[in-house]
Amino acid sequence: MTNPTISPLPGARPGRDPSRAIKRGPRSLPPEVIAATQRERLFDALVHTVAEKGYANARVSDICTAAGVTRPAFYALFAGKEDAFLDTYRHGTQVVLRLMDEAYLREQDWRDGARVALKVLLDVLASVPAFATMAIVEIDAAGPQARRERTELLGRFARFFADAPPVPDGLVDTVVGGVYSTIYGHVSTGRVAELPQLLPMLGYFMMAPFVGREAAARELVTPPAGARVVAPCATSDTDGVFH
Repeated sequence: MTNPTISPLPGARPGRDPSRAIKRGPRSLPPEVIAATQRERLFDALVHTVAEKGYANARVSDICTAAGVTRPAFYALFAGKEDAFLDTYRHGTQVVLRLMDEAYLREQDWRDGARVALKVLLDVLASVPAFATMAIVEIDAAGPQARRERTELLGRFARFFADAPPVPDGLVDTVVGGVYSTIYGHVSTGRVAELPQLLPMLGYFMMAPFVGREAAARELVTPPAGARVVAPCATSDTDGVFH
């Protein structure tokens, strides 16, 4: 299960999740709470809309309809579609990194920590396919700033190798890039559900440059002890009135 203090990954719920309906009346919520709820719904709606239609074909009106949020409310929160995409991407990747960090820090040895962090990444992406599609595939269509954000994100994965044996400069980036490329290949071809099955192979690829092929193979006979992490998902939707 996910840590309850970590917000759900964008796309884990439908935009029109009934539990987040905003009701009018004498006990209406404060404006800041309404804005935060609308932002969350738009995050979810953007992920599902972009995953379904592609970034280029996803319109602001489509996202607003999927969230049950008006266009004026959308533009009160975001400058436009690109801004909303980037905000959603940043929020979602922060959620993923926090889950990976927690898993990594629970282990005593960096090798176990790195393997469990990789397991968390694969499990979480597989549990929310729409987010995987939006953040890994459709980010290519979202413009140069989105691609810069991705490059910065990949650089942050170096934290999981901070305690590893020294290797030539640039090797950690090469390992991270190889793992990402393999994940991209699966997501882009509709094989998101198969991501957890990549753990033994990617774990070996990730460890071999640091501990050698034989040691990497021995360590991967048994999967990491960390529990499977699945982002909370909501499967119901509603056509009720939102605003």
